[in-house]
Amino acid sequence: MKYSEIKCLKQGEKSTVQLVREQNGGQIFIRKILKGQHPIYQTLQNAPHPCLPKLYDITVSEESTTVIEEYIKGQTCGAVELSEKQFLNLVRELCSVLEFLHGKGIIHRDIKPSNILLTEDGHIRLIDFDAARIPKETVEQDTILLGTRGFAPPEQYGFSQTDERADIYALGATLNLLLGEKKRKPRYIKIIRKCMNLDPEKRYQTVKQIRQAFFHTERNILCGFAALILIALAGSCAVALPPFLKGNPADSENGDASLTVLPVPEFPHWDGETGTAAWGNVPESGIADEVQFYLRLYRRDTETPPNPDDGDWYYEYKVRMGGSNREDEIQAWNLTPALDKNGYYYFTVASVGDGIHYTDSPYAVSDVFEYTGDAAPSLPPPTGLAWALYEEDNTRLYYAAWDNLDDYDGNDWFNVTVYDETGAYVMNNTWSKSNILKRDRNGIRIPAEFLIAGPDKAYRFTVQVYSSRPNEYRSSPMPDPPPEEYYSPWLLFGPQSDK
Repeated sequence: MKYSEIKCLKQGEKSTVQLVREQNGGQIFIRKILKGQHPIYQTLQNAPHPCLPKLYDITVSEESTTVIEEYIKGQTCGAVELSEKQFLNLVRELCSVLEFLHGKGIIHRDIKPSNILLTEDGHIRLIDFDAARIPKETVEQDTILLGTRGFAPPEQYGFSQTDERADIYALGATLNLLLGEKKRKPRYIKIIRKCMNLDPEKRYQTVKQIRQAFFHTERNILCGFAALILIALAGSCAVALPPFLKGNPADSENGDASLTVLPVPEFPHWDGETGTAAWGNVPESGIADEVQFYLRLYRRDTETPPNPDDGDWYYEYKVRMGGSNREDEIQAWNLTPALDKNGYYYFTVASVGDGIHYTDSPYAVSDVFEYTGDAAPSLPPPTGLAWALYEEDNTRLYYAAWDNLDDYDGNDWFNVTVYDETGAYVMNNTWSKSNILKRDRNGIRIPAEFLIAGPDKAYRFTVQVYSSRPNEYRSSPMPDPPPEEYYSPWLLFGPQSDK
């Protein structure tokens, strides 16, 4: 493919970055010409993620590497004053993409605000992998010292070989800069200081630990970030990655008065003793063919309803309902995994706007649920995990299935998490047993878009049960990381050597 240069964006000793146009189609791209070999871009081309720019063509020679990548409209996050809500959204998405990269063995090594773009679609893109590397077991320190002062950790200047903890230091430095004065809560500062400890052993050791520190009681209920892009077909999904939407004026200092405020969800309530939150649907909410809601969970020692403006919730996430579920008059989500200890629980719910026509509604407060089951026995884990394949309208459908579905109540929920052959997280999806039975497949569908075929590609999954009787049974245990016996057999897509 031939390209014509529109303008030079950056010219340096080691790289040239150009804005180019495809001569035939007229599409605009970024072309990077890098001195030396950078095979990391070939690895990234085969590891797509919604928070990374798309890579279209990679040419590596003995002297240089040429990269044709997606042109992204947006601005660097350092150029924008973020509200607390936007700041937390950025934390979630950065943690998501870094967990993905580290799962592939890739260390970015130059995380900083200017390498994080806020896009027009309200999400982030992590860019510039010129300094990225894959650690080698036999090397004691990095051969080439790269990074940006103020964001790179000490070990990146030759004290030892860098690993994912170098990105953790840079993530902390980036968040510290973006936090600003208005959002400097003691809890955030404590997390950031641990990220930036000069001793790598005293930092968080994984990005997952940082995510859990910011959103500390989410405990594996989250669906994969990729579900932000692809709706779980004919199913329900909740994710903890709200886009950078313009909040309602009562909830965010960045509210846009020109947008219509969505209706408040009606009748938020606990569905009996099931540990499930329920509320009236708002069909105008969300985007495309899904409705969306923010949920916040509160715990009290006494029956004291929360004031949504106080901000003392301890668990926040977004519920997205696609497929046939988006039409339900009552929306619901199982909150059992988030019930931390005995006490009185309330939730608040708001409908989510698209940031174009609608902005978020105010929060409505539920009734109270008394949780007394923190010492209850756990439900049994699913057994006999297996992939089930079906043909429908000349299309192959993939389901994650198990053989003891009869052991559970109709309102129990199941969270399926899929991993690839490298052990990296791919996606997860959550359905109730009643939702599974409606589809008569004895399992949960895994959209084929997540299962990329190719030589040596393979996938397996785990299943965790969320109890709908929290005062009688706790959710099934799920060790972190899960031991081998918690995984399904491999779903193979090509010649395999060791699966």
